Amino acid sequence: MKRIVILGTVVALGIVATMSRPIAQGNVAEIEQVKDNLYVITGGGGNTGAFVTDGGVVVVDTKNPEWGAAILDKIKTVTDKKVTMIINTHTHGDHVGSNIDFELPIEFVAHANTKTNMERMPAFQSPSGRQYLPSRTYTDKLSLLGGDDRIDLYYFGQAHTSGDTIVVFPALGVAHTGDMFAWKGVPYIDVNNGGSGVSYPKTLLAAADGIPGVDTVIPGHSPVMTWADFREFGEFNRDFLTAVERGKAEGKTAAQAAANLNLPAKYANYAMSRGTLTSAEDNATKIYAELDQ
Repeated sequence: MKRIVILGTVVALGIVATMSRPIAQGNVAEIEQVKDNLYVITGGGGNTGAFVTDGGVVVVDTKNPEWGAAILDKIKTVTDKKVTMIINTHTHGDHVGSNIDFELPIEFVAHANTKTNMERMPAFQSPSGRQYLPSRTYTDKLSLLGGDDRIDLYYFGQAHTSGDTIVVFPALGVAHTGDMFAWKGVPYIDVNNGGSGVSYPKTLLAAADGIPGVDTVIPGHSPVMTWADFREFGEFNRDFLTAVERGKAEGKTAAQAAANLNLPAKYANYAMSRGTLTSAEDNATKIYAELDQ
């Protein structure tokens, strides 16, 4: 298989670098059983889901470049079945970077907007690279496989990017949220790939209300959490947006609004900064820019 190095544009490089440094869960891949035949593989970028079905293994997100072998090694500890499908929750290099490490044929699945975003990445522009782009896309909802192996893909609107997919395993009551819900704290809003600080809370809360039967969540970069945590994250973003809008209406700068959020005490454990990746001030600035459009 020909190797492809993800070089990226300046924007893409910035996303890959910042997404991998402060939030990657170590340099060693580890596998943990979430429920029954569903596993999470940590390390090397975003959390990878591995769902062992009757027909093969479905992988959700493939981490940074050159982590495919580590993912496959961990999958081999729980099954000898081949990877037959890869679902990409969104476009970032720490979630799609090792697509090219997997042996074809594989069905690649993502939201239509994510495919468009991925097509701008140099790694997927060569004839060989295009083989690892999504071959199947959807707009609002898509169901894959069937019976206890069924997987439901949901899209509720702009948030982290313009194409964030929530991957639901209904027989297990588990959702993989990608970086729409990566951690408890201010999210990274990638405006260069269609992210929106104004739409973010509406999208999250629409998902919380619109997806039935989920109790467990695999976030993009955190240990397994609950659906109640996901809903609370939506409420946090709603209250953050309200506070920033209030600050703007009072004539404050984005920095002043971010410094005087006065959020409810229940968010005391939420991080207001993710190192060089994002901060309350960064997100307030992006929201101000959106509101001025």
